[in-house]
Amino acid sequence: MTGKIGILCAALTAVFAFCTGPAPAPEPDILSEVPDGAQAVSLRGDPLFAAAPNEKAVVKREEAETAWRSEPDSADNLIWFGRRTAYAGDYREAVRIYTEGIERFPDDARIYRHRGHRYISIREFDRAARDFEKAAALIEGREDRIEPDGMPNAQNIPVSTLHTNIWYHLGLAYYLNNDLENALQAYRSGIRASTNDDMLTATTHWLYMTLRRLGREEEAALALEPIRTEMNVIENMAYHRLCLFYKGELSEQDLIGENFSNIMNDAAAYGVGNWYLYSGRREEARRIFEKILENKVWASFGYIAAEADLVREFEN
Repeated sequence: MTGKIGILCAALTAVFAFCTGPAPAPEPDILSEVPDGAQAVSLRGDPLFAAAPNEKAVVKREEAETAWRSEPDSADNLIWFGRRTAYAGDYREAVRIYTEGIERFPDDARIYRHRGHRYISIREFDRAARDFEKAAALIEGREDRIEPDGMPNAQNIPVSTLHTNIWYHLGLAYYLNNDLENALQAYRSGIRASTNDDMLTATTHWLYMTLRRLGREEEAALALEPIRTEMNVIENMAYHRLCLFYKGELSEQDLIGENFSNIMNDAAAYGVGNWYLYSGRREEARRIFEKILENKVWASFGYIAAEADLVREFEN
């Protein structure tokens, strides 16, 4: 028992060190320079640091690394090593792992997809878009596949696929860069690839927001037509509620509650703030965006989108 505790403590120390210790020299081809110990620099110019990982995340990461090192020719093992490293808070190391994976498996769209996700986490939106564009090219004409969840939902049923994840995240990379026309095309591709209510609802939410930001209200209303009150939504309930709100089937009070008590997460809060913004209620939008940033969960998509809008709409 003592030996196991010692191993776990050593693992925790090692992971905490690479999350918070001096950053290695930047690789200009894959990573931008950041202050020592930081994972990224916010769009406001502030260094972003990872929280210390919990024990479960450390153990899972160590197991994934062991599996990959024992079978380095397995793309699956490399992907899980990268995913578990990111779940432990080291997004930059995950990017390095996926970069090695791309060198080993240059035609595997999954690795570009996962590296692109982590580029979004560290505010490298241009690099993220290039990775997702490459992934989209690699999946053209190929059969879709379910992507296993690293953090399973309550029913332990994966709801996303490789194709839907590529289009969804490509749309997000464009959206965060304010490249709304390209975001629109990516989200439309994601809608076509959606095979369940969860991905349909999540992608419709971002499609709707993009159309509203473009001032295309009639198209935005049409995009909501497939959304119904009774849907088999397992994971993306917040997006489902937002879409019903956009359709007028939930009131603002239903969605927000007293002092924002009904808002489910950063993504839902961002949807509300964005609705305020394109509805001309700018100060309310700003208040929501600033409230999201108080949560400090800086890698969430809602946080990143709120950060981008605060800088673009209110601070420049």
